[in-house]
Formats: sequence, structure tokens, C-alpha cells
Amino acid sequence: MEDYIFIDKIRRIIKMRHDDVVAALVSGGVDNMEKYQYMLGQIRTYQYLSQEISTLLEKKGAKEQ
Repeated sequence: MEDYIFIDKIRRIIKMRHDDVVAALVSGGVDNMEKYQYMLGQIRTYQYLSQEISTLLEKKGAKEQ
């Protein structure tokens, strides 16, 4: 059960950071193309991490059944 609490905290942190970068991007917090590309990379990374965590949890759930 502690594993799920830890995983949930990690997922919330990833979502929070993702949302922060998206908000900065949308609000015009980009002053050059390099920063824009960097922020897009961050967004993709956060999305990838979220998807990987979900996939691992689905696999673990299937094994437990």
C-alpha cells in the first residue's frame, strides 16, 4: 500500500510540473526559440513519464488478478 502512496505523490508532482510549464508557455513566458523548444521537451517528458507510470501500474494490476 505504501508503494501506491509514493507513486501517487510522484504522479501529482509530475502533473504539477507539467501544468506549470504549460501555463508558462501559454502565458507568453517564452522569449526565444531555444526556450520554447526546451519547454516543449519538458512537456513531452512529463507526458512520457505519466504514461510509463500508468502502463506499469496496469501491468502490475493485471499480474495481481
